Amino acid sequence: MKYPVNLKQTEEGYAVWCPGLPGCWSQGQTEAEALENIKEAIFDYLAVREELTQDG
Repeated sequence: MKYPVNLKQTEEGYAVWCPGLPGCWSQGQTEAEALENIKEAIFDYLAVREELTQDG
């Protein structure tokens, strides 16, 4: 599944977040780094959500 993300340049680099997954955000020094980091954040977010729904 694909999730759209928002990317914003900041004084420190780039902030990136996934509006469809509340609290799922990351950052990076470059746009490419931020996008790679959000991929990992989305993967981790979904893994934790899956774990919590299985335990519930």
